[in-house]
Amino acid sequence: MVEYKETLLMPKTDFPMRGNLPANEPKMQEKWNEMDINKLQMERTAGRPEFVLHDGPPYANGDIHIGHALNKVLKDMITRQRSMTGYHVNYIPGWDTHGLPIEQALTNKGVKRKEMSVADFRQLCEEYAYEQIDRQRTQFRRLGVRGDWENPYITLKPEFEARQIEVFGRMAEKGYIYKGLKPVYWSPSSESALAEAEIEYQDVKSASIYVSFAIKDAKGVVPADAKFIIWTTTPWTLPANLGISVNPEFTYVVVAVEDKKFIIAKDLLESVSTALEWASYEIVQEVKGQEMDRIVAQHPFYDRESLVMVGEHVTAEAGTGCVHTAPGHGEDDYNIGKLYDLPVLSPVDNRGCYTDEAPGFEGVFYNDANKMVTAKLEEVGALEKLSFFTHSYPHDWRTKKPVIYRATPQWFASIDAFRDELLAAVKATTFTSAWGETRLYNMIRDRGDWVISRQRAWGVPIPIFYAENGEPIITPETIAHISALFREHGSNIWFQKSAKELLPEGFTHEGSPNGEFTKENDIMDVWFDSGSSHQGVLVERGMKYPADLYLEGSDQYRGWFNSSLITSVAINGYAPYKGLLSHGFVLDGDGRKMSKSLGNVIIPEKVMNQYGADILRLWVASVDYTADVRISMDMLKQVSEVYRKIRNTFRFLHGNVSDFNPETDRVTYDDLREMDQYVYMRLQDVLKTVRTAYDRYDFAAVYHAINNFVSLELSSFYLDIAKDVVYIEGHDNKDRRAMQTVMYDTLMTLLKVMTPIIPHTTDEMWSYLDVEEASIQLTDFPEVVEQANFESLRSKWDNIIAVRNDILKALEEARNAKTIGKSLEAKITVYAKEDIVALLSDANIDFAQLSIVSAFEVAPLDAAPAEALALEHVSIVVEKATGEKCERCWSISETVGSHAEHPTVCARCAEVVEKYYV
Repeated sequence: MVEYKETLLMPKTDFPMRGNLPANEPKMQEKWNEMDINKLQMERTAGRPEFVLHDGPPYANGDIHIGHALNKVLKDMITRQRSMTGYHVNYIPGWDTHGLPIEQALTNKGVKRKEMSVADFRQLCEEYAYEQIDRQRTQFRRLGVRGDWENPYITLKPEFEARQIEVFGRMAEKGYIYKGLKPVYWSPSSESALAEAEIEYQDVKSASIYVSFAIKDAKGVVPADAKFIIWTTTPWTLPANLGISVNPEFTYVVVAVEDKKFIIAKDLLESVSTALEWASYEIVQEVKGQEMDRIVAQHPFYDRESLVMVGEHVTAEAGTGCVHTAPGHGEDDYNIGKLYDLPVLSPVDNRGCYTDEAPGFEGVFYNDANKMVTAKLEEVGALEKLSFFTHSYPHDWRTKKPVIYRATPQWFASIDAFRDELLAAVKATTFTSAWGETRLYNMIRDRGDWVISRQRAWGVPIPIFYAENGEPIITPETIAHISALFREHGSNIWFQKSAKELLPEGFTHEGSPNGEFTKENDIMDVWFDSGSSHQGVLVERGMKYPADLYLEGSDQYRGWFNSSLITSVAINGYAPYKGLLSHGFVLDGDGRKMSKSLGNVIIPEKVMNQYGADILRLWVASVDYTADVRISMDMLKQVSEVYRKIRNTFRFLHGNVSDFNPETDRVTYDDLREMDQYVYMRLQDVLKTVRTAYDRYDFAAVYHAINNFVSLELSSFYLDIAKDVVYIEGHDNKDRRAMQTVMYDTLMTLLKVMTPIIPHTTDEMWSYLDVEEASIQLTDFPEVVEQANFESLRSKWDNIIAVRNDILKALEEARNAKTIGKSLEAKITVYAKEDIVALLSDANIDFAQLSIVSAFEVAPLDAAPAEALALEHVSIVVEKATGEKCERCWSISETVGSHAEHPTVCARCAEVVEKYYV
């Protein structure tokens, strides 16, 4: 006797339903390492056009955070996709290794920097950096990121430093490097100058004071007994005041208030009178700002003049229109002071304490002096008003402490000298998203010269010598020599040797008649390190230059995107990248910034231990990363459900093609049934959408296209219908082979297009297939196929699917009404208009099978009985099918019992059993 369930061709696969990713991914990665998968994929694609995504180096300090994970996974998805779509990709990961955080980390560990030589301290910094690199490299690799991890670029490596010195030298040769005494961002907590990219803003409470300056020489323009009123939020800078700036175009008024006279901008009179609580005032004179040029005021508490100057930088947005000017503590102040030949007075030392150039405040920390200065002003009768307000103030992004503007001798890279070239390079770059162009363009347009010197130990030395007469020496000869020394020995040699030992043998200079030289002790801004990476990596390793793409967080428009642009345009005349792509920051599920104090930090390692790297990668693909993105464990749980659906679709497809040999069993497109052709066409639609989305870095479109296809076309439609064919028919039945052909192509296509996103899972599935390549990573995406009947097929089947959706609704209502249980218990009659009746009368389409019911009829709409359910496209009657339930296929059929040898199965099943199993 035949056991009918044994005659069903049920899915066969060893591919597990549960991924168990936290345990299995490391094993997969071990396999990749043993294969040297990165080398294999590069060998496979040798000779193809090169695609270069240049890695912006993360800083080598601490564990990676979720922002690192977002960044590296995005890069990995791009490089994987490009290597599977016709390109040769060599992804070189890198690390930024110089700078203050490593110095601080060692200090926190008890290292006493001042008790050892600079060279010995730098050696400890290097060792620490390598420890951090190893730690982060392990974590990045755990994410499944593929690249040349054994040969990354590291900014402290001799060959990188040598290229950096060459960049500096070429900029100097063009006249772009100069030394100047200018106000720069200065961090008392770091005791170093900072670049704009090293500044972040935090809210602080500050004093707001109005101060009056008596007039020493009115030049006959204004009353001699009038006083200028200035407004400032930095009382501590008043000891450095050397002038008052007014706008030449503004109208100023002399106002009488009781027995005093004050000078302020007319447009600000109302706001100032309110702030100073004047009960009444009288305008006694109006005067143009230009007319007050070079009036001399008296400093409030020093025996020093304060010159009135005219400048366009003065605005009427706030204050009094009379601007306190300290050339040593502000960029605008410096610029106007230079025009008027004022000295650059900055009576504050490296630690932020007053020097003896600020009598009465010597040794006091600048912030502590705010009260003292205010008290002094009150004592001399110059304080008109004191209040407090909270505002955004610049801070050192490393120490999180406030910074000041302070004039010190620094080395600068001129931006003005080639600003037009920089702006042209921005215009020539492709941006994703488009707003990035405006952002970078405006930053370059508005930025001042780049202060590139730092007063620290751990960094690349500024390769400048000084002659006995103080003249700086930067020549092609010295640059080439230092670059060669650094390439051979590393930059530590600068601190181990004397200037004489570091100079080329026999070097002479007219400024050093005695042959004595000194060397610069400052190091370069770390942004100059990473900003030179286009030379230290792309040129050094013979890669395509400029790179196709730079991809970093949106903060890098003022950081790495910016510094890389400047150095590349300076030496080559064009940007180091053809395209810029940026991503937002990662916030918690409520849209808040992650912080330890809030307890809302999501750690990549924790996610991978709980869910696996592929879930984290799938989350990256699911979000609109061009803006700030949110993440929470609940969101990851939702993503894991999508993953489960995709994984189980792979499993179902694989199980149903276990006896399918694509070489011998494939059915040609023309021999497929229409339903199979339709699903094949939809597969091509998805493939086209996905390939286009990948090309424009729109991973969310890939995610949604695949998810929708898996959920709608496959799970809810084709794969549900397929069971009636692939399980029930004989193994070589033509309809079954047709469906297996579409299933096989669908499985292969989905596996390949999902490999950039969930490579562990797709490679795992690949290992269960009878294929030639050792890894799916060593294959290419399939090409989109077009067939002549696609458009007519689409039109016809869109209508069929619409009717089918109505049928499914009618079946659901019948189930709810207990008319039927499973849909195979049903007979449905569809009443429709003439065109739909014709559509549903196609003898080549099994509409009962399509609807997963046992009996299907179609009739004209005007024949519909009163009880018919009226739906969007048709009216439907659902009733119990007549006949007996087939023991084998579970359909209800009046043919059950018609075969004497097989009385419990329908005629169709009896035929299959007789042919294949008896």
